[in-house]
Amino acid sequence: MHSLYPEIEPFQTHSLATDSVHKLYVEECGRPDGIPVIFLHGGPGSGCKENHRRYFNPEKYRVILFDQRGCNRSTPQGSTESNTTSDLIEDMERIRRHLGVDHWMVFGGSWGATLGLLYAEIFPEKVTGLILRGTFLARRQDLDWFAKDGVNRIFPDYWEEFISVISPEERDDLIAAYHGRIHGNEGDEKKRFARNWSDWASRVVTWNLKEEKEEEHDEETILHEASIEIHYAKNWYFLAENKILNDCDRLPKVSTIIIHGRRDLTCLPEASWSLHKHLPHSELVILPDAGHLAGEPAMVDALVQATDRMAELISRT
Repeated sequence: MHSLYPEIEPFQTHSLATDSVHKLYVEECGRPDGIPVIFLHGGPGSGCKENHRRYFNPEKYRVILFDQRGCNRSTPQGSTESNTTSDLIEDMERIRRHLGVDHWMVFGGSWGATLGLLYAEIFPEKVTGLILRGTFLARRQDLDWFAKDGVNRIFPDYWEEFISVISPEERDDLIAAYHGRIHGNEGDEKKRFARNWSDWASRVVTWNLKEEKEEEHDEETILHEASIEIHYAKNWYFLAENKILNDCDRLPKVSTIIIHGRRDLTCLPEASWSLHKHLPHSELVILPDAGHLAGEPAMVDALVQATDRMAELISRT
């Protein structure tokens, strides 16, 4: 079984200004003359972590990672001003041009897969390959599964905690209710609702893990992440319904590897299956014992295999 590559430090970091209040944290790892790959983290609202550098052979890849607007080391943290899906896609192009990259491979999981697909539909000529994990298609059915009617039937006890802080007359639209409280309250009240939102999401995403301990975050970080996540959810990710699948014919005919855990209850395997059916040239790998998270052993194995193989394919072409 493949494991992550050894720990590595960036050979260069950047603070990249945008056309708004936001400044992006960008880092480069591996070989400066290696195969360029852009890593897209999930969320929306999360951020890059040290282990994200380790899915790629540092002797072959020039790994480019960035924290999306408002996330992690990008500033201002938690800001939803000028923070839309289109802005994030523009940021990817801004980074590509700033770093002098002609073409790059796109690697994204969950919300990162959403961004990767949208970017590739708009800039197909810039993409040399796609590796997508736990695809999230940002359809209404995908959000409803998480926050309306779906996974609540698997975790009725946790769901009861999640909705208990919302009045019964508001529970038909929990996204709007939580958005109003996280963005409308002050201080501790805002943090309390952010924690409740985060707890629900964490319980669903880690249900498949046996011994791994969930990463702990401080209250301020939880608030920043939840603020951005609920901002995007409230606005239906700033996308027309089913946009990704409807525009699949715009995607480049490049090597595309889609990996999904069958036990994924955050983003259902149906999403990757539907994407695969729209992309006859793609390869779909369904992992029987994996859930949603990139750090699960079976998922690490599959992703590292995929990046190793993609390096060979891109080098040949």
